[in-house]
Amino acid sequence: MSTLLITGATSGLGRYVAFELVRSGHRVLVHGRDAGRTERLVAELRAEGEAEGFVADLASLEQVRQLAAHVAGAHPELDVLINNAGVGFGSPGTGRELSADGHELRLAVNYLAPVALTRALLPVLRANAPARIVNVGSAGQEPLDFDDPELTRGYDGVSAYCRSKFALAAHTFALAEELDGTGVSVNVLHPATYMDTAMVREGGITPWHTVADGAPGVLALATRDLGTGGYFEGTSRARAHEGTYDPAVRRRLAAVTDQLLAL
Repeated sequence: MSTLLITGATSGLGRYVAFELVRSGHRVLVHGRDAGRTERLVAELRAEGEAEGFVADLASLEQVRQLAAHVAGAHPELDVLINNAGVGFGSPGTGRELSADGHELRLAVNYLAPVALTRALLPVLRANAPARIVNVGSAGQEPLDFDDPELTRGYDGVSAYCRSKFALAAHTFALAEELDGTGVSVNVLHPATYMDTAMVREGGITPWHTVADGAPGVLALATRDLGTGGYFEGTSRARAHEGTYDPAVRRRLAAVTDQLLAL
């Protein structure tokens, strides 16, 4: 039995995966932004098995770090982290939005938050090796402009989303190399295209797939040893954007990331 933390678990893919894991006998820690919805989810999950809820707004790096501290304190046995929470394209015509820290919102929630959460929980995960980190990415990937990582010029929600997912993939591969030999694996996946979620519908897109279609890839990476430093589409190994494998891109990304997290 594993103890898993899933971010963004009150709806969509995260909710579906939480139920699948708790029914398989795992201890499931669910994160949500809304206290009421998180409490209701935990009550439903507890009818099936062991669950606990944690509330934080991932658009605030301070709250991300508090979340990590609360989880590590309550569950030092944590051995799986699923970074699932995300912000989509936004509704058509939505302008550039900022996080609590003044970062571009999609970069903040889809990239900076999982990086900060992972870093803060790494000591616990390393202590419980073999451990796993699963980053829910997207096939929609677009290289960051390192001269304007926060997309202050020519803002577009789809572009902002795709850049945040490019950054997450590149970070995943760099982290896998860094953690080589520690027993902590880290992989990134595109679960399924345009799943029937609030995020997709808000973007004005007609869903192509259900969250049930996207779950097997997440569940496989969370519960099975599938190596490290991989990119998956569903349950199949695939290739991320070629730029994510470029060592020079990764170095620049690491420098920019440290700068943004320190602000």
